Amino acid sequence: MIQATPSIAIDESEIEESFVRASGPGGQHVNKVSSAVQIRFDARRSPSLPNDVAIRLMKLAGSKLTQDGVIVIVAQTHRSQKRNREEAVERLLELIRAAAVRPQVRRATKPTKASKERRLASKEKRSGVKAGRQKPVSD
Repeated sequence: MIQATPSIAIDESEIEESFVRASGPGGQHVNKVSSAVQIRFDARRSPSLPNDVAIRLMKLAGSKLTQDGVIVIVAQTHRSQKRNREEAVERLLELIRAAAVRPQVRRATKPTKASKERRLASKEKRSGVKAGRQKPVSD
């Protein structure tokens, strides 16, 4: 079990890993070894995630989300397979932690009487400034 938050733990069997050849540093070694890691996590069908967290996670994933609700994360910055695997899992956990935070509900408020009066006074002052720029009207 991988602990994402105090209340959410992901079973390691839910994360599917595959190793592919990486581009980047490594010289000739990079052509022989599959050091890049691609992890897949089915957010839609995961029993570890509460429904509201899963929905927020799928929204946060953006382009990493497939149409089937699977999050695909590729890590290839390090030369070693182990470090790339750790980075990919950590990026997935960061996404889950961000999705676990409930967004605050915005409550609409009405402007105070004083703020309305200040707004109208500033509009009146501005109107006077602009009126002063006009050519005088002769009758």
